[in-house]
Amino acid sequence: DAVNSVNDGKYSYEYDRHSKREKRPKNEIGIHSVRGGTIVGEHDVIFAGNDEVITISHSAFSKEVFAMGALRAAKFIVSKSNGLYDMNDVLSL
Repeated sequence: DAVNSVNDGKYSYEYDRHSKREKRPKNEIGIHSVRGGTIVGEHDVIFAGNDEVITISHSAFSKEVFAMGALRAAKFIVSKSNGLYDMNDVLSL
């Protein structure tokens, strides 16, 4: 969404590319999810261009890190009044 917002919303999201055999349109952003084995969490954001790739990676080795985040969010929200909050609020960004 951040990439699309700075590009006037001209991109579309594609969640199931493997069933298609045609060339990817230039305004398409591919989104993929793979789960398997005992992998708790591996997350990659890939920006691929001609002849280069930038990758941002995150690996979680236990579910504890996700539980800690849920507890932090619960502690944040318990004292708040009704309203709409996002992760920027929870993390004080």
